[in-house]
Amino acid sequence: MTEPLRLARRLADIVGCSRREAELYVEGGWVRVDGVVVEAPQTKVRDEAITLDPQARAQAVPPVTLLLHKPVDYDSADGPRPASGLMLPGSRWNGEHRAQRQLQRHLQAQVCVTPLESGASGLLVFTQDWRVRRKLTEEAARVEHEVIADVTGEVNDPALRHLNRAPIVSGRAMLPAKVSISRQVAGVTGLRFAVKGCMPGQIAQMCATVQLTVIGIRRIRVGRIALAALPVGQWRYLMPYERF
Repeated sequence: MTEPLRLARRLADIVGCSRREAELYVEGGWVRVDGVVVEAPQTKVRDEAITLDPQARAQAVPPVTLLLHKPVDYDSADGPRPASGLMLPGSRWNGEHRAQRQLQRHLQAQVCVTPLESGASGLLVFTQDWRVRRKLTEEAARVEHEVIADVTGEVNDPALRHLNRAPIVSGRAMLPAKVSISRQVAGVTGLRFAVKGCMPGQIAQMCATVQLTVIGIRRIRVGRIALAALPVGQWRYLMPYERF
């Protein structure tokens, strides 16, 4: 039995590449140890079978952004039921956008940049990419969120006119919203809000100013990215051609 060696060193010896190239191959999910993909270059190996995917590329793994359909009663970040706990390898949506290779590191160090109330559902954005993080936090006031809020109370013309004015939320002046009725059923009105820089609690505060009570909130779009057919509790990758 041979002495244990770091996987990257063993791979470099096998394929005749540099140690750095070997690390990139491993981190990129191109290396199997006894048939199992291993992404940690420092993994110690002995006599296991080490294989390199014929399509392997010695390139750094770029950061990725993930889109999650958050269910009600999950927390965006901190809290007893963090929505990040739903982003598991097996809960990736088996629908569109399947071209992206899935790596273990894609589910690590993800930061939620579009928080929602725990009682709300809909689109959450998690990212490892500083450019996306800046776009959706530092430049949040220019990104439109589309939200459906189910409310009780009388939704009349004066109430709608008031909701379409620039609101004051937690002492901050916000840009005017675009609010319209999407449906009315059995005493419940669905209001469609298009709001720039939407913050948790904003919709409820706006509705309270016209004596409306919010009983449900669902975010269906952030910028140009729509929730669409993404099932509740599942996630997908933001594809390279998609922009907020």
